[in-house]
Amino acid sequence: MTAIEQYLIDTYRASQQGAPMPPPPGRDDVAVLRAARSYEQFHAVLDGRPARHPWRSALQRLAGRRHRPC
Repeated sequence: MTAIEQYLIDTYRASQQGAPMPPPPGRDDVAVLRAARSYEQFHAVLDGRPARHPWRSALQRLAGRRHRPC
């Protein structure tokens, strides 16, 4: 069963019982990712490492790779 199907079942059940509707799947995904990023940056500072933005770090890793001829 997919998340959408489960959401539809839960929504139907909530409407039948007069309960509050469940949140749609994926609604809080961005907030969870931001919280995880903040958590990692906080622990980087505690460990004495620089707390870089993850996109900047990823771009630096990609820019540092050199293309090897085949």
